[in-house]
Amino acid sequence: MDASAGGLGGCPYAKSATGNLATEDLVWMLDGLGIETGVDLDELTATSVWLAEQLGRPSPSRTVRALSPVSHKE
Repeated sequence: MDASAGGLGGCPYAKSATGNLATEDLVWMLDGLGIETGVDLDELTATSVWLAEQLGRPSPSRTVRALSPVSHKE
């Protein structure tokens, strides 16, 4: 399986390639299947959020969306 933190990357030569599978999404799935990865999902997710912030783009990771607190606008 090919994955990267925050789903960063992709193939610039493949038309409509949107990026890689987010590692945190892969770890979430494996954990759900009862497969131990030894990866701290909270730390990995926090790193993915940090990367997205540094790049000024939203994270495509479903795990980031699932584990992030909901922001409320006033």
